[in-house]
Amino acid sequence: MLTTKQVEEIAHTARLALREGEAKEFTRQLNQVLEKAQILQQLKTEGLAPTINPLPLTNVLRRDKVTGSLPRDLALANAPDHYGGCFRVPRIIE
Repeated sequence: MLTTKQVEEIAHTARLALREGEAKEFTRQLNQVLEKAQILQQLKTEGLAPTINPLPLTNVLRRDKVTGSLPRDLALANAPDHYGGCFRVPRIIE
């Protein structure tokens, strides 16, 4: 079980500023988490393979499909500036 003093020291080490009463509340919350972790430590896991995700994962990808492209005039319609069928942008490298 963590004490409020230990939580304050951990917060100081992590460069976290705690407001009034937060250390006490975090102590209570962290102790609840540690209690749950202790329960999990009691489970018999010998011989079980490590599991990254309990659900089978598969990529859901669509097939690539060739389609027509946007007409150049339509693509340039909202461009602030264009020239010779290309977007014109401010020069950034000299």
